[in-house]
Amino acid sequence: MLYWLLYLKLFHYFPPFRIFRYLTFRTAFASLTAMFTGLIIGPLVIERLREFQIGQYIREEGPKAHQKKAGTPTMGGVLIAISIIVPTLLWADLENRFVWMAVLSTATFAAIGFADDYTKVIHKRNLGLTARMKFGLQVLTSVLIAVALIAMQNRGLYSTKLVVPFIKQFHPDLVVDRLVHNPDLWPLAFLPFIGFVVFMIVAASNSVNLTDGLDGLAIGCTLIAAGALTVLTYVSGHATLSTYLELPRMPQVGELTIFCGAMVGASIGFLWYNAHPAEVFMGDVGSLALGGAIGTVAVIIKQELLLPFIGGVFVIEALSVILQVASYKLRKKRIFKMAPIHHHFELMGWSESKIIVRFWIASLVFALFALTTLKLR
Repeated sequence: MLYWLLYLKLFHYFPPFRIFRYLTFRTAFASLTAMFTGLIIGPLVIERLREFQIGQYIREEGPKAHQKKAGTPTMGGVLIAISIIVPTLLWADLENRFVWMAVLSTATFAAIGFADDYTKVIHKRNLGLTARMKFGLQVLTSVLIAVALIAMQNRGLYSTKLVVPFIKQFHPDLVVDRLVHNPDLWPLAFLPFIGFVVFMIVAASNSVNLTDGLDGLAIGCTLIAAGALTVLTYVSGHATLSTYLELPRMPQVGELTIFCGAMVGASIGFLWYNAHPAEVFMGDVGSLALGGAIGTVAVIIKQELLLPFIGGVFVIEALSVILQVASYKLRKKRIFKMAPIHHHFELMGWSESKIIVRFWIASLVFALFALTTLKLR
């Protein structure tokens, strides 16, 4: 909105407004706007959550130290969603389809999380939507994103080919070309791509959700992952840098840098209130929205295979749950004292603050490794 007003409309009357054409300038201001939005309206949101008695319910089988957190306002992810979406709409070029795709994806996953959190509050227990319903809504949203990307490919704005780290000449296409031209089988040609997109986005969303178990853990890791995505998005949309690094040239995705910058700022603003001891929890409305946003951006900028490194801690948290469940069902034995793995370290005697900081460090190492692969191709 501000881009349209200050640059497209008023630039000819006031030449200094040309600065608003620069992506780096608008990204910086989107990040600052997001951060101050979170800092300023944070106390208001927390107070309203308290007034509505929207408090967190702690499961009894968890670490006993968490019982004192019962009643802490939850659904603070509403603050995150506002802090991402509003600055993006203010500073981005709203004619860019990829921007709208990221914004709508974030809003939809936030709505799914909101419904889940609200159900928990109504029922006064730590159970929200059924797993089948929540998973189904996530899959449906991801399918719509995949279909939109296929439409973008038909316009020449997107590619369904994978970018494989370390192997710069290998770009497998997830659309089966020989089926595209078959009038009877052409819908099947897009199934591999749709399935891949659904897996990446749903996995990212749920991984962040599983990580959200300690004060500041998920939002701190998201801050680092969003920072890495900001760099990757800017590089992918930059003509010179993308050519130098042998990345697919995608001019339209550059505008998503503003969205990623807003995610960084929103994470900082929320971390101010979510740091240990937390004044508010993000709830599913925040974790599903952040995971959905991260997964959507990674798919759009063709860095899906780097996502496990960008969000390395999220992957480890999710794998710990998968291994724990599989081991118990198959062997009736647990691998960890408790899953997700951050609770395992709690039961080993690590303090909450130590776990959080060490996981942040691990997240930073994973993100830096992901960025090094840009040159190692």
